[in-house]
Amino acid sequence: MKDTAKHQGLRNQLVSLLQQKGITDKNVLDAISKIPRHLFLNSSFEDYAYQDKAFPIGAGQTISQPYTVAFQSQLLEVKKEEKVLEIGTGSGYQTAVLCAMGAKVYSVERQNELFKKTSVLFPKLGIRPKHLSFGDGYKGLPQHAPFDSIIVTAGAPIIPKPLMAQLKIGGRLVIPLGDELQIMTMLIRKNATQFEKHEFGEFRFVPLLEDKN
Repeated sequence: MKDTAKHQGLRNQLVSLLQQKGITDKNVLDAISKIPRHLFLNSSFEDYAYQDKAFPIGAGQTISQPYTVAFQSQLLEVKKEEKVLEIGTGSGYQTAVLCAMGAKVYSVERQNELFKKTSVLFPKLGIRPKHLSFGDGYKGLPQHAPFDSIIVTAGAPIIPKPLMAQLKIGGRLVIPLGDELQIMTMLIRKNATQFEKHEFGEFRFVPLLEDKN
């Protein structure tokens, strides 16, 4: 579990690259400069950990490319102490970035293999999400709702209704929508029944699966 000056140098380069690609939120860039992404990957990928690429992490899942993590995090406009629901813990890297941004993170993962891995990894890295659970992300976490924002880290054909219901008024839901290619979509909840929709171009994610595995 080593994090060296060399790793920090690579993170600084990654932050510069993300700025060139249009990421401007200082809170997001600071978090990415702090979180040791190489520790969330299989050691065989360690030398590539700070490239702007996605990598396999087991159970047919991937760790999103840093630009995607930064882009989704920036859309959330996270403020300190806000409650954020994350659907798809995956490697735990996005979770760690949100924690570093000061969010209280509630995260759900449906692949037991990944859930077990992150449950062991977070304490070793001193990362403290508010709540980690193994379950069906389509259902969200109604017992902890409402949330200031919700982030979905897998492509979904539709926006799950339970997630919309668990969002605070004024809150933001960021989800990649679509089958083969996804359109990054943000909903802002205006009142009990109305949502304002924004779209931000194409991204590629693994599919959001129902039920737990």
